[in-house]
Amino acid sequence: MKTKYLQPVVCMVFIFFMSFFSFAQENYKTIQGKVVNQETNSPVEAVQVQLNDSDYATITNKDGEFTIKIPAEKTNSVISFNALGFDKKAIHLSYLNEEENIIKLMNSARELQEVNLYFKRDAEDIIKKCFAKKGDNYIDNPVQMTAFYRETIAKGNRNVSLSEAIVNINKSGYNSSNNEDISLYKARKSTDYDRLDTLALKFRGGPYSSLYLDVMAYPENLFDGNQFQNYTYTLDIPTEINNRLIHKVNFEENNKGNTWYSGNLYVDAQTYTLVRAEFQLNIEDRKKAANLFVHRKPGKVKVYPDLVAYEINYFEKNGKWYYGHGNIHLDLTVDWKKKLFNSHYTVKNEMLVTNWDTSTEMKGEAIKPSIVMTDDVSGFKDENFWGENNIIEPDKSIENAIEKIRKNLPKY
Repeated sequence: MKTKYLQPVVCMVFIFFMSFFSFAQENYKTIQGKVVNQETNSPVEAVQVQLNDSDYATITNKDGEFTIKIPAEKTNSVISFNALGFDKKAIHLSYLNEEENIIKLMNSARELQEVNLYFKRDAEDIIKKCFAKKGDNYIDNPVQMTAFYRETIAKGNRNVSLSEAIVNINKSGYNSSNNEDISLYKARKSTDYDRLDTLALKFRGGPYSSLYLDVMAYPENLFDGNQFQNYTYTLDIPTEINNRLIHKVNFEENNKGNTWYSGNLYVDAQTYTLVRAEFQLNIEDRKKAANLFVHRKPGKVKVYPDLVAYEINYFEKNGKWYYGHGNIHLDLTVDWKKKLFNSHYTVKNEMLVTNWDTSTEMKGEAIKPSIVMTDDVSGFKDENFWGENNIIEPDKSIENAIEKIRKNLPKY
Protein backbone atom coordinates (compact mmCIF):
# COMPACT_ATOMS: atom_id res chain seq x y z
CA MET A 1 0.00 0.00 0.00
CA LYS A 2 1.26 3.47 -0.83
CA THR A 3 2.68 5.42 2.08
CA LYS A 4 0.60 8.29 3.44
CA TYR A 5 2.81 11.36 3.74
CA LEU A 6 1.94 14.90 2.76
CA GLN A 7 3.28 17.47 5.17
CA PRO A 8 7.03 18.00 4.89
CA VAL A 9 8.65 18.12 8.32
CA VAL A 10 11.05 20.85 9.35
CA CYS A 11 13.70 19.61 11.73
CA MET A 12 15.64 21.90 14.09
CA VAL A 13 19.15 20.56 14.72
CA PHE A 14 22.71 21.76 15.14
CA ILE A 15 25.11 20.63 12.39
CA PHE A 16 27.83 21.95 10.08
CA PHE A 17 29.19 20.49 6.84
CA MET A 18 30.73 21.04 3.37
CA SER A 19 31.77 18.51 0.70
CA PHE A 20 32.46 18.21 -3.03
CA PHE A 21 31.50 16.33 -6.19
CA SER A 22 31.54 16.90 -9.97
CA PHE A 23 30.34 15.31 -13.16
CA ALA A 24 29.84 16.42 -16.80
CA GLN A 25 28.76 15.19 -20.20
CA GLU A 26 28.49 17.05 -23.51
CA ASN A 27 26.54 14.92 -26.01
CA TYR A 28 23.66 17.38 -26.19
CA LYS A 29 22.57 20.85 -27.31
CA THR A 30 21.51 23.47 -24.77
CA ILE A 31 18.69 25.93 -25.50
CA GLN A 32 18.16 28.87 -23.13
CA GLY A 33 15.55 31.58 -23.18
CA LYS A 34 12.75 33.47 -21.53
CA VAL A 35 8.98 33.17 -21.92
CA VAL A 36 6.97 36.39 -21.73
CA ASN A 37 3.38 37.55 -22.12
CA GLN A 38 3.05 38.88 -25.67
CA GLU A 39 0.84 41.77 -24.56
CA THR A 40 2.69 42.92 -21.45
CA ASN A 41 6.22 41.49 -21.89
CA SER A 42 6.01 40.26 -18.29
CA PRO A 43 7.63 36.87 -17.53
CA VAL A 44 5.40 33.78 -17.53
CA GLU A 45 6.12 31.34 -14.71
CA ALA A 46 5.57 27.56 -14.71
CA VAL A 47 5.46 27.17 -18.50
CA GLN A 48 5.97 23.55 -19.54
CA VAL A 49 8.80 23.43 -22.10
CA GLN A 50 8.83 20.04 -23.82
CA LEU A 51 10.52 18.41 -26.76
CA ASN A 52 7.68 17.04 -28.90
CA ASP A 53 7.30 13.26 -29.19
CA SER A 54 9.64 12.74 -26.25
CA ASP A 55 9.76 12.99 -22.47
CA TYR A 56 12.49 15.65 -22.34
CA ALA A 57 11.01 18.61 -20.51
CA THR A 58 11.61 21.47 -18.12
CA ILE A 59 9.60 24.35 -16.67
CA THR A 60 10.17 28.11 -16.48
CA ASN A 61 11.17 29.70 -13.19
CA LYS A 62 9.50 32.75 -11.64
CA ASP A 63 11.48 35.00 -14.00
CA GLY A 64 10.14 33.10 -17.04
CA GLU A 65 13.59 31.67 -17.77
CA PHE A 66 14.33 28.14 -18.93
CA THR A 67 17.15 25.87 -20.05
CA ILE A 68 16.48 22.61 -21.88
CA LYS A 69 19.11 20.14 -23.03
CA ILE A 70 18.41 18.25 -26.24
CA PRO A 71 20.15 14.97 -27.15
CA ALA A 72 22.26 15.33 -30.29
CA GLU A 73 20.11 12.81 -32.18
CA LYS A 74 16.93 14.88 -31.59
CA THR A 75 18.05 18.31 -32.79
CA ASN A 76 15.70 18.11 -35.80
CA SER A 77 12.68 18.42 -33.53
CA VAL A 78 10.07 20.85 -32.24
CA ILE A 79 9.78 22.39 -28.77
CA SER A 80 6.33 23.24 -27.42
CA PHE A 81 5.45 25.82 -24.75
CA ASN A 82 2.29 25.23 -22.68
CA ALA A 83 0.84 27.30 -19.85
CA LEU A 84 -2.55 27.73 -18.25
CA GLY A 85 -4.37 30.70 -19.78
CA PHE A 86 -2.12 30.95 -22.86
CA ASP A 87 -2.22 29.57 -26.39
CA LYS A 88 0.24 26.78 -27.05
CA LYS A 89 3.30 27.66 -29.12
CA ALA A 90 5.50 25.17 -31.03
CA ILE A 91 8.88 26.16 -32.52
CA HIS A 92 11.32 24.07 -34.57
CA LEU A 93 14.79 23.91 -33.02
CA SER A 94 16.32 25.36 -36.18
CA TYR A 95 14.65 28.70 -35.34
CA LEU A 96 16.10 28.86 -31.85
CA ASN A 97 19.49 30.13 -30.77
CA GLU A 98 21.45 28.52 -27.97
CA GLU A 99 20.92 31.59 -25.77
CA GLU A 100 18.74 34.70 -25.35
CA ASN A 101 15.61 33.32 -27.01
CA ILE A 102 12.48 35.33 -26.23
CA ILE A 103 9.29 33.26 -26.52
CA LYS A 104 6.06 35.27 -26.55
CA LEU A 105 2.81 33.59 -25.56
CA MET A 106 -0.62 34.98 -26.38
CA ASN A 107 -3.37 35.04 -23.77
CA SER A 108 -6.15 32.60 -24.59
CA ALA A 109 -8.94 34.73 -26.01
CA ARG A 110 -11.20 32.10 -27.59
CA GLU A 111 -14.85 32.81 -26.90
CA LEU A 112 -16.27 30.06 -24.73
CA GLN A 113 -19.38 28.63 -26.35
CA GLU A 114 -22.49 27.79 -24.35
CA VAL A 115 -21.04 28.67 -20.99
CA ASN A 116 -23.27 26.99 -18.41
CA LEU A 117 -24.11 28.04 -14.89
CA TYR A 118 -22.99 25.38 -12.45
CA PHE A 119 -24.28 24.76 -8.98
CA LYS A 120 -22.43 23.35 -5.97
CA ARG A 121 -23.39 19.75 -6.76
CA ASP A 122 -22.03 20.08 -10.30
CA ALA A 123 -18.61 21.21 -9.08
CA GLU A 124 -18.44 18.25 -6.70
CA ASP A 125 -19.52 15.94 -9.50
CA ILE A 126 -16.61 17.14 -11.63
CA ILE A 127 -14.13 16.15 -8.90
CA LYS A 128 -15.77 12.76 -8.36
CA LYS A 129 -15.64 12.04 -12.10
CA CYS A 130 -12.01 13.15 -12.16
CA PHE A 131 -11.00 10.46 -9.66
CA ALA A 132 -13.39 7.86 -11.11
CA LYS A 133 -11.68 8.21 -14.52
CA LYS A 134 -8.16 8.05 -13.10
CA GLY A 135 -7.47 4.69 -14.75
CA ASP A 136 -8.42 6.07 -18.18
CA ASN A 137 -6.51 9.35 -18.01
CA TYR A 138 -3.21 8.58 -16.25
CA ILE A 139 -0.36 6.17 -16.90
CA ASP A 140 -1.44 2.71 -15.78
CA ASN A 141 1.91 0.89 -15.88
CA PRO A 142 5.00 1.41 -13.70
CA VAL A 143 7.67 3.71 -15.16
CA GLN A 144 11.14 4.90 -14.23
CA MET A 145 11.27 8.68 -14.05
CA THR A 146 14.25 11.01 -14.04
CA ALA A 147 13.64 14.23 -12.12
CA PHE A 148 15.46 17.34 -10.97
CA TYR A 149 15.03 18.30 -7.31
CA ARG A 150 15.86 21.60 -5.62
CA GLU A 151 15.52 22.56 -1.96
CA THR A 152 16.33 26.02 -0.58
CA ILE A 153 16.22 27.56 2.88
CA ALA A 154 16.50 31.33 3.26
CA LYS A 155 16.75 33.53 6.32
CA GLY A 156 15.18 36.84 5.42
CA ASN A 157 16.27 37.50 1.84
CA ARG A 158 19.50 35.48 2.04
CA ASN A 159 19.87 31.83 1.01
CA VAL A 160 21.50 29.84 3.80
CA SER A 161 21.06 26.31 2.43
CA LEU A 162 20.80 24.96 -1.11
CA SER A 163 20.40 21.32 -2.17
CA GLU A 164 20.00 20.03 -5.73
CA ALA A 165 19.81 16.50 -7.08
CA ILE A 166 19.01 14.36 -10.08
CA VAL A 167 16.81 11.54 -8.78
CA ASN A 168 15.33 8.34 -10.18
CA ILE A 169 11.69 7.67 -9.29
CA ASN A 170 10.18 4.21 -9.35
CA LYS A 171 6.66 5.43 -10.19
CA SER A 172 3.71 3.05 -9.95
CA GLY A 173 0.72 3.06 -12.26
CA TYR A 174 -2.09 5.27 -10.97
CA ASN A 175 -4.35 2.30 -10.21
CA SER A 176 -1.62 0.51 -8.29
CA SER A 177 -1.22 0.40 -4.52
CA ASN A 178 2.51 -0.37 -4.68
CA ASN A 179 4.99 1.82 -2.84
CA GLU A 180 6.99 4.34 -4.86
CA ASP A 181 10.74 4.67 -4.31
CA ILE A 182 13.34 7.35 -5.07
CA SER A 183 17.10 6.97 -5.51
CA LEU A 184 19.78 9.64 -5.93
CA TYR A 185 21.72 9.73 -9.19
CA LYS A 186 23.85 12.75 -8.33
CA ALA A 187 23.50 15.56 -5.80
CA ARG A 188 25.16 18.63 -4.39
CA LYS A 189 24.57 20.76 -1.31
CA SER A 190 26.05 23.73 0.49
CA THR A 191 25.02 25.48 3.69
CA ASP A 192 26.15 28.73 5.30
CA TYR A 193 25.32 28.13 8.95
CA ASP A 194 27.04 31.36 10.03
CA ARG A 195 23.90 33.19 8.91
CA LEU A 196 21.72 30.95 11.06
CA ASP A 197 23.29 32.02 14.35
CA THR A 198 23.08 28.86 16.51
CA LEU A 199 19.96 27.38 14.95
CA ALA A 200 20.18 25.14 11.89
CA LEU A 201 16.85 24.67 10.17
CA LYS A 202 16.49 21.54 8.05
CA PHE A 203 13.85 20.03 5.82
CA ARG A 204 12.93 16.37 6.24
CA GLY A 205 11.52 14.29 3.40
CA GLY A 206 13.52 15.70 0.51
CA PRO A 207 12.17 14.68 -2.92
CA TYR A 208 9.55 12.40 -1.33
CA SER A 209 7.77 15.51 -0.04
CA SER A 210 7.25 16.70 -3.61
CA LEU A 211 6.29 13.23 -4.85
CA TYR A 212 3.59 12.83 -2.21
CA LEU A 213 1.88 15.98 -3.51
CA ASP A 214 0.53 13.79 -6.32
CA VAL A 215 -3.11 13.92 -5.24
CA MET A 216 -4.17 11.51 -8.00
CA ALA A 217 -1.79 8.86 -6.61
CA TYR A 218 -2.29 9.83 -2.95
CA PRO A 219 -5.81 11.29 -2.68
CA GLU A 220 -6.01 10.30 0.97
CA ASN A 221 -3.36 12.91 1.80
CA LEU A 222 -5.70 15.72 0.81
CA PHE A 223 -9.17 14.18 0.76
CA ASP A 224 -8.95 12.23 4.00
CA GLY A 225 -10.16 8.70 3.30
CA ASN A 226 -11.41 9.87 -0.11
CA GLN A 227 -14.19 11.72 1.74
CA PHE A 228 -14.93 14.24 -1.02
CA GLN A 229 -18.16 15.29 0.70
CA ASN A 230 -16.12 16.87 3.50
CA TYR A 231 -15.38 19.79 1.17
CA THR A 232 -17.40 22.59 -0.39
CA TYR A 233 -16.79 22.97 -4.14
CA THR A 234 -17.53 25.98 -6.32
CA LEU A 235 -16.80 26.66 -9.99
CA ASP A 236 -14.66 29.67 -10.84
CA ILE A 237 -14.06 31.31 -14.22
CA PRO A 238 -12.72 28.59 -16.59
CA THR A 239 -9.35 28.84 -18.30
CA GLU A 240 -7.51 27.04 -21.12
CA ILE A 241 -4.39 25.01 -21.72
CA ASN A 242 -3.33 23.79 -25.13
CA ASN A 243 -6.60 25.18 -26.55
CA ARG A 244 -8.69 22.96 -24.25
CA LEU A 245 -11.29 24.24 -21.80
CA ILE A 246 -10.23 23.76 -18.18
CA HIS A 247 -12.64 23.91 -15.23
CA LYS A 248 -11.29 25.78 -12.23
CA VAL A 249 -12.86 24.24 -9.13
CA ASN A 250 -12.36 26.01 -5.81
CA PHE A 251 -12.55 23.80 -2.73
CA GLU A 252 -12.59 24.40 1.01
CA GLU A 253 -12.72 21.92 3.84
CA ASN A 254 -15.94 22.00 5.87
CA ASN A 255 -14.46 20.94 9.22
CA LYS A 256 -12.50 23.95 10.40
CA GLY A 257 -11.98 22.72 13.95
CA ASN A 258 -8.32 21.85 13.27
CA THR A 259 -5.96 22.78 10.47
CA TRP A 260 -7.72 22.55 7.11
CA TYR A 261 -7.09 22.86 3.37
CA SER A 262 -8.46 25.07 0.63
CA GLY A 263 -7.38 25.63 -2.95
CA ASN A 264 -8.03 25.20 -6.66
CA LEU A 265 -8.27 22.12 -8.87
CA TYR A 266 -7.94 22.51 -12.65
CA VAL A 267 -9.84 19.80 -14.55
CA ASP A 268 -10.05 19.21 -18.30
CA ALA A 269 -13.70 19.78 -19.24
CA GLN A 270 -13.74 17.00 -21.85
CA THR A 271 -11.78 14.18 -20.23
CA TYR A 272 -12.14 15.09 -16.53
CA THR A 273 -8.35 14.97 -16.11
CA LEU A 274 -6.81 16.90 -13.22
CA VAL A 275 -4.01 18.90 -14.89
CA ARG A 276 -3.03 21.16 -12.00
CA ALA A 277 -3.74 21.61 -8.28
CA GLU A 278 -2.80 24.40 -5.91
CA PHE A 279 -3.81 24.41 -2.26
CA GLN A 280 -2.89 25.87 1.11
CA LEU A 281 -3.02 24.81 4.73
CA ASN A 282 -4.95 27.17 6.98
CA ILE A 283 -2.63 28.23 9.80
CA GLU A 284 -4.93 30.40 11.94
CA ASP A 285 -4.31 28.01 14.84
CA ARG A 286 -0.55 28.51 14.84
CA LYS A 287 0.17 25.99 17.59
CA LYS A 288 -1.64 23.13 15.84
CA ALA A 289 -0.05 24.06 12.52
CA ALA A 290 3.38 24.10 14.14
CA ASN A 291 2.87 20.58 15.48
CA LEU A 292 2.53 19.31 11.90
CA PHE A 293 5.89 20.65 10.81
CA VAL A 294 8.33 21.07 13.68
CA HIS A 295 10.03 17.79 14.56
CA ARG A 296 12.70 18.94 17.02
CA LYS A 297 13.78 22.31 18.40
CA PRO A 298 15.37 23.90 21.51
CA GLY A 299 12.96 24.41 24.42
CA LYS A 300 13.36 28.19 24.43
CA VAL A 301 12.36 28.51 20.78
CA LYS A 302 8.88 28.71 19.28
CA VAL A 303 8.41 28.05 15.57
CA TYR A 304 5.23 28.96 13.69
CA PRO A 305 4.31 28.56 10.01
CA ASP A 306 3.07 31.76 8.35
CA LEU A 307 2.40 30.22 4.94
CA VAL A 308 2.04 26.60 3.79
CA ALA A 309 1.36 26.33 0.05
CA TYR A 310 1.48 23.40 -2.38
CA GLU A 311 1.31 23.12 -6.16
CA ILE A 312 1.37 20.20 -8.60
CA ASN A 313 1.30 20.11 -12.40
CA TYR A 314 0.62 17.06 -14.55
CA PHE A 315 2.19 16.51 -18.00
CA GLU A 316 0.71 14.58 -20.92
CA LYS A 317 2.17 12.16 -23.43
CA ASN A 318 0.24 10.04 -25.94
CA GLY A 319 -3.05 10.82 -24.24
CA LYS A 320 -1.89 9.75 -20.77
CA TRP A 321 -1.07 12.15 -17.94
CA TYR A 322 1.53 11.78 -15.19
CA TYR A 323 3.12 13.66 -12.29
CA GLY A 324 5.32 16.35 -13.81
CA HIS A 325 6.11 19.10 -11.32
CA GLY A 326 5.61 19.61 -7.59
CA ASN A 327 6.26 22.71 -5.49
CA ILE A 328 6.15 23.37 -1.72
CA HIS A 329 6.50 26.80 -0.09
CA LEU A 330 6.81 27.29 3.68
CA ASP A 331 7.24 30.60 5.51
CA LEU A 332 8.25 30.20 9.17
CA THR A 333 8.72 32.52 12.12
CA VAL A 334 11.30 31.56 14.76
CA ASP A 335 10.70 33.25 18.11
CA TRP A 336 13.56 33.07 20.61
CA LYS A 337 12.58 33.62 24.24
CA LYS A 338 13.98 36.92 25.62
CA LYS A 339 15.03 38.08 22.14
CA LEU A 340 13.59 41.35 20.93
CA PHE A 341 13.22 40.40 17.24
CA ASN A 342 11.97 37.24 15.53
CA SER A 343 13.68 35.50 12.62
CA HIS A 344 11.85 34.68 9.41
CA TYR A 345 12.68 31.71 7.18
CA THR A 346 11.47 30.53 3.79
CA VAL A 347 11.70 26.88 2.78
CA LYS A 348 11.11 25.89 -0.85
CA ASN A 349 11.01 22.38 -2.26
CA GLU A 350 10.56 21.72 -5.99
CA MET A 351 10.80 18.68 -8.23
CA LEU A 352 10.46 18.42 -12.02
CA VAL A 353 10.21 15.20 -14.05
CA THR A 354 12.49 15.64 -17.07
CA ASN A 355 12.27 12.18 -18.66
CA TRP A 356 10.74 8.73 -18.15
CA ASP A 357 10.69 5.27 -19.70
CA THR A 358 8.72 2.06 -19.26
CA SER A 359 11.54 0.14 -17.63
CA THR A 360 10.51 -1.57 -14.39
CA GLU A 361 14.04 -1.92 -13.01
CA MET A 362 14.80 0.37 -10.08
CA LYS A 363 17.92 2.46 -10.73
CA GLY A 364 20.15 2.75 -7.68
CA GLU A 365 19.44 2.17 -4.00
CA ALA A 366 16.27 3.77 -2.64
CA ILE A 367 16.62 6.59 -0.14
CA LYS A 368 14.32 6.80 2.89
CA PRO A 369 11.20 9.00 2.90
CA SER A 370 12.55 10.55 6.12
CA ILE A 371 15.77 11.71 4.41
CA VAL A 372 17.32 15.04 5.39
CA MET A 373 19.44 16.27 2.49
CA THR A 374 22.57 17.05 4.52
CA ASP A 375 24.97 14.28 3.54
CA ASP A 376 24.99 14.89 -0.21
CA VAL A 377 28.22 16.11 -1.76
CA SER A 378 28.79 19.51 -3.33
CA GLY A 379 29.45 20.15 -7.00
CA PHE A 380 29.03 23.90 -7.07
CA LYS A 381 32.63 24.33 -8.16
CA ASP A 382 31.83 22.71 -11.52
CA GLU A 383 29.57 24.81 -13.77
CA ASN A 384 28.94 21.72 -15.93
CA PHE A 385 27.99 19.57 -12.95
CA TRP A 386 24.58 18.56 -14.35
CA GLY A 387 25.92 17.55 -17.76
CA GLU A 388 23.09 16.50 -20.06
CA ASN A 389 20.45 16.44 -17.31
CA ASN A 390 17.63 18.98 -17.55
CA ILE A 391 17.06 21.19 -14.52
CA ILE A 392 14.85 24.11 -13.48
CA GLU A 393 16.68 27.34 -14.27
CA PRO A 394 17.50 28.90 -10.88
CA ASP A 395 15.90 32.15 -9.76
CA LYS A 396 18.20 35.17 -9.57
CA SER A 397 18.68 34.84 -5.81
CA ILE A 398 19.75 31.20 -6.22
CA GLU A 399 22.09 32.08 -9.11
CA ASN A 400 23.79 34.61 -6.85
CA ALA A 401 24.07 32.02 -4.06
CA ILE A 402 25.64 29.46 -6.41
CA GLU A 403 28.14 32.01 -7.68
CA LYS A 404 29.13 32.91 -4.13
CA ILE A 405 29.55 29.22 -3.27
CA ARG A 406 31.89 28.75 -6.25
CA LYS A 407 33.98 31.77 -5.25
CA ASN A 408 34.33 30.54 -1.67
CA LEU A 409 35.38 26.99 -2.54
CA PRO A 410 39.10 26.20 -2.34
CA LYS A 411 41.05 26.22 -5.60
CA TYR A 412 42.75 23.01 -6.80
